[in-house]
Amino acid sequence: MKDLGLKLRNDFPILNQTLNHDKPLVYLDNAATTQKPNSVIKAISDYYELYNSNVHRGTHQLSERATEAYESSRDAVAKHLNAASSQEIIFVRGVTEGINLLAQSLSEAYLNAGDEVIISALEHHSNIVPWQWACERKGASLKIIPINERGELKMDVFESLLSDKTKIVSVNHISNALGTINPVAQIIRLAHNVGAKVVIDGAQALPHTKVDVKTLNCDFYVFSGHKMYGPTGIGAIYGKSDLLEKMPPYQGGGEMIDEVSFEKTTYAPLPYKFEAGTPNIEGAVGLHAALDYINSVGYDNIKAYEHFLLSYTETLLNDIPGVRIIGQSAMKAGVASFIVDGIHPHDIGSFLDMSGVAVRVGHHCCMPLMQILELPATVRISLACYNTVDDIDACIKALQQALSVFKSI
Repeated sequence: MKDLGLKLRNDFPILNQTLNHDKPLVYLDNAATTQKPNSVIKAISDYYELYNSNVHRGTHQLSERATEAYESSRDAVAKHLNAASSQEIIFVRGVTEGINLLAQSLSEAYLNAGDEVIISALEHHSNIVPWQWACERKGASLKIIPINERGELKMDVFESLLSDKTKIVSVNHISNALGTINPVAQIIRLAHNVGAKVVIDGAQALPHTKVDVKTLNCDFYVFSGHKMYGPTGIGAIYGKSDLLEKMPPYQGGGEMIDEVSFEKTTYAPLPYKFEAGTPNIEGAVGLHAALDYINSVGYDNIKAYEHFLLSYTETLLNDIPGVRIIGQSAMKAGVASFIVDGIHPHDIGSFLDMSGVAVRVGHHCCMPLMQILELPATVRISLACYNTVDDIDACIKALQQALSVFKSI
């Protein structure tokens, strides 16, 4: 199991390169985007070389092949999430578009003046701003679940926030900034007790863990393909069909219609009423290949290996004087965020880059969280199944060199 990263590394051609005067690339920015295996790259290349065409309604063979591949990807997503039907899968550009769609359409159907929406202090901007807009538009209020000193949600406060005014609860499954795994099953159950609809941002979860939407009983689950070894510009919303049926379309145009006249338009059935215009066909093809790749490795293997890597990383970080890990939840996945006493995170990131080590520094699109933590930024190491112990060792070595240099100035 400890050799899993070494076994998978050659599947990802981008990793086999050097930077900055022959420094081997050490890629530890996976929460921002993951690298792509050969199988995903080949699937996209094959689409453009062999059957590039627009989908649906075409009568020629290329269109039929493209449509089959596109809808096969939808079926694969439905199976991956254990959705009841592929009609419950809506393709979007990613979580950002997905939550914008839900904040627009769900609020039109279910949110009124005086109602309340609940999100958490751990949210990415993509799960804050759309709900702010929805509340402003509908005259509703936005409530925030606070966190404790370990970066965990205060569930007792969440329970106290719930009332018959609560119409929507939207939280991330795993925090992109701290790696905290939220108790989403409990959140869903408590929210449903007051009749609220629940949206789960799964961008950081699906790369690391198996998700069963039937078992969770969430109303909506949203994810991005590029976080899970697929291409950029593709993601999906899972939504319960009875809720989707009641929601108005998000955009108008081709594909999402049934009949159009100058007097009236009727809409296509699910899921097409939410998919206006030419879709990201090659993205869907690549996403299917990415799901196949993850399933070939196995979530149990990925989860166990990444847990080992994270524990190894945090143990080494804790041994360095002046380094403080931000986010100490007992339930974490994939992320080790930290600060160094007296040194700005951007300086650390720049030094690591000169050593060929790619990490993310900044507020990680979580400015409200950073304000709560009273930090301008953190350095974030984020892991994937192709990372190795050697990657972590190289990062820690470069970090120790950085500390030596900056503290001598």
